[in-house]
Order: sequence, then C-alpha cells, then structure tokens
Amino acid sequence: MLADLTGADLSGANLSNANLICADLIDANLIDVNLTDAHLSAANLTDANLEGADLTDAALEVANLTNANLTNANLTNANLRGADLEGAGLTGANLQGADLTGADVSGAGLTGADLTGADRRDVNLTGANLQGADLTGADLTGANLTDVDWTGATMPDGSIHK
Repeated sequence: MLADLTGADLSGANLSNANLICADLIDANLIDVNLTDAHLSAANLTDANLEGADLTDAALEVANLTNANLTNANLTNANLRGADLEGAGLTGANLQGADLTGADVSGAGLTGADLTGADRRDVNLTGANLQGADLTGADLTGANLTDVDWTGATMPDGSIHK
C-alpha cells in the first residue's frame, strides 16, 4: 500500500531514513523536516513546502517536485536523477554534489543556490534563474541552457558571469 500524505503537516518531523517511495505528499507541509537518507524515489511532492528541509543523501530519483518550495533546503549529495523540478523554488538551496542527471529544472528559481560539484549532465534548465548561483566544478554536459539567467553566477570554471 502506498502512503497518501496529501496535504499532511509534517513540519519539523524527523523522517531520516524513512521509506516514502511512491508516496503522495502533494501540497504537504514539510518545513524544516529531517529527511536525511530518506527514500523518496517516484514520490509525488507537487506543490509541497520543503523550506529549510534537510534532504542530505536522500534518494529522489524520478520524484515529482513540480512547483515545490525548496528554499534554503539542504540537498547535499541527493540523488535527483530524472526528477521533475519544473518551476520549483530552490533559492539558497544547497545542492553540493547532488546528481541531477536527466532532471527537468526548467523554470526553476535557483537564485543564490550552491551547485558546487553537482552533476547536471543532460539536465533541462530552460528558463531557470541561476542569478548568483555557484556552479564551480558542475558538469553541464548535454544540458539544455536555453534562456537561463546567469547574472552574477559563478561558472564551472570559477569565472563570474556578467
């Protein structure tokens, strides 16, 4: 049986190592939740509020995070391969070492996000806002970079985009 947590208020909960594979967390309140090492593969987090959540080492392969609020979330080393982050708010998020291979991040707000060393191969960044983001050492091989706003971003080679 799949967990249906649509609209649930789990703010501040400790869900580290939780098994939430294929769970419905649509419009859930997950502010400041500890999801370290959680298994959220194929979970539906559409419109969920994950502001300040700790998703360090979380498994989010092919998860649906469309329009999710991940402001100031910690996604260090998270596995987001094939995830849908279209329109997600990732302002100030920490994505150091995150695997975003094949993810859809189109239209997402990544202002001031830390993407140091992130694997962004084949990622769709169409229309994403990367103002002031740090992409030092990020792999953008095969990424769709159409209409990306790079103003003030630190590029993979360490240079600052003007």
